[in-house]
Amino acid sequence: MSTETKEKDTQAKAAPTVESVDDVVVRFAGDSGDGMQLTGTQFTSTSALVGNDLATLPEFPAEIRAPQGTLAGVSAFQVRIADYDIHTPGDAPDCLVAMNPAALKKSIGDLKQNGVLIVNTDEFHDRNLKKAGYEVNPLEDDSLAAYRVHKADITTMTFRALDEMDLDSKAKNRSRNMFALGMVYYLFSRPIETTIEWLNQKFAKKADIAEANIKVLKAGWNFCEITQQFQVRYEIEPAKLQAGVYRNIMGNSALSIGLVAASRRSGLPLFLGSYPITPASDILHELAGYKSFGVSTFQAEDEIAAVSSAIGAAFGGALAVTTTSGPGLALKSEAINLALMTELPLIVCNIQRGGPSTGLPTKTEQADLLQVMFGRNSDSPVPVVAASSPSDCFFAALEAVRLATQYMVPVVLLSDGYIANGSEPWRLPEIESLPDLRVEFRTEKEGFTPYMRNPETLARAWAIPGTPGLEHRVGGLEKEDVTGNVSYDPANHDHMVRLRADKVRRIANDIPPVEVVGSESGKVLVLGWGSTLGAITGAVNEARSKGLDVSRAHLKHLNPFPKNLGDVLRRFEKIIVPEMNLGQLTMLIRAEYLVDAQVFSKIEGKPFGRQEILERIEQTLEG
Repeated sequence: MSTETKEKDTQAKAAPTVESVDDVVVRFAGDSGDGMQLTGTQFTSTSALVGNDLATLPEFPAEIRAPQGTLAGVSAFQVRIADYDIHTPGDAPDCLVAMNPAALKKSIGDLKQNGVLIVNTDEFHDRNLKKAGYEVNPLEDDSLAAYRVHKADITTMTFRALDEMDLDSKAKNRSRNMFALGMVYYLFSRPIETTIEWLNQKFAKKADIAEANIKVLKAGWNFCEITQQFQVRYEIEPAKLQAGVYRNIMGNSALSIGLVAASRRSGLPLFLGSYPITPASDILHELAGYKSFGVSTFQAEDEIAAVSSAIGAAFGGALAVTTTSGPGLALKSEAINLALMTELPLIVCNIQRGGPSTGLPTKTEQADLLQVMFGRNSDSPVPVVAASSPSDCFFAALEAVRLATQYMVPVVLLSDGYIANGSEPWRLPEIESLPDLRVEFRTEKEGFTPYMRNPETLARAWAIPGTPGLEHRVGGLEKEDVTGNVSYDPANHDHMVRLRADKVRRIANDIPPVEVVGSESGKVLVLGWGSTLGAITGAVNEARSKGLDVSRAHLKHLNPFPKNLGDVLRRFEKIIVPEMNLGQLTMLIRAEYLVDAQVFSKIEGKPFGRQEILERIEQTLEG
């Protein structure tokens, strides 16, 4: 071997340099059977334990089992980790793991220039290339020249690592996602011990499966270390977050725990009547595990039975909840009006998804706002509360319960697929900091009438069936004020319709004013609701760092609006409303306050990116 050859060999095997970065975005993509959700979740959990701030964006195929190797079958999981407080899962990945050609084709357009691309070369054969729509193998032409491509025979090396284990080919093949995870752990200096511990717990009764996955995880790490696959490794320091106990939490989990906390703080047993529907089903699954906290879950035969069972539970004195998505909410609308007419507290959780009809079941959208505002017969307003992040789902649940029980009214809680399936670190609150939601049932029979009202809230008394002397009737026919008797009197009907609307309006006296972040007045206000909070926050922060005159405000209460919202809007020259719909909040704002709010729509089944909103701010200021 010549001296020159020896020097090149030494350089090739030199240890990679370690570079500190403040944040990084990683996307795992593969076929729906490749375990990308599990891989991404493990990377997320490990990063959370390291102390990074993080945000995630899972992406699921819409079909239960799309044809293997096709674009429709691609499953992806994006996670952003950082050493500072972040608000979004990132606009574009710095690193993409593509387990097959379809995953590459679907995600390569998002990868940053000079980004790291890890590909499983074993899957880039003619059949898979054809399924993905490639005429030429992208690993063999110059189409990937803009990226740092790292080819690895992941499937081959997985089988090689398990050569001595007595497992069938299917079981061995399932563990190849651990090889990819081992490579990414090495690249971003993540410990593998956390995942090893999780595998041992997960497969405690299947020791051979646990051993196989651990072997492959280590093989992925060792492959990078031995071959020096990466010239640079990256480190991300722990984030400097507010002191406290944190856990990584998904939106649906936070909402479920929030409902359980509300049950404990109110002293009411929690009842969930639900029918499975994506992306709300996980709430039913989660709450089914809280029987020891007095939680009862009922999986009904359809959406109408689900909400009707919840109304019956509310009549009986329970904290009643029903969960659904847009198509299911349409079926529940008549029963929601029954709860409104009987004036019983009911929490309706709508986890929004792409529509209309079946639409995009696994994609996010926030296009049900007008549905929850007006999608019932007659004038029948209900309070509407919107969660803005995975951890905020916990507090939104508490607020929805507070309003429902204090004002004796059904409340709609809006979330969406992005929030529901996304995750972030959540600082556990002190129990003493949670609102006191204790409920006092009517027990005094002297002077009782079922529709006698609290003079401040206009809420009627909550009397439990079977309480001596408090027998009363409820139903969907119009009630006579105070007595609750059925009434067809025109003047009474006019009075009751206005009274029910006034009850909801009075909630504005009991919610906090909208807060403006930035200047209290100026050229541009970015107004948002729901899951747009993260992207708006990141965009406005960056715009202000550039010296641009822009502020932001975000709405949790959508009906009624905060009392000061009109004054806030009139202090700005221009208002931008980013929405994952055609402008539903914008329509309400323009109608209510007669201001020239401008919608910024995105209806792609994907959340807003920070850069998109930043560019819109800059265009508006230039305009």
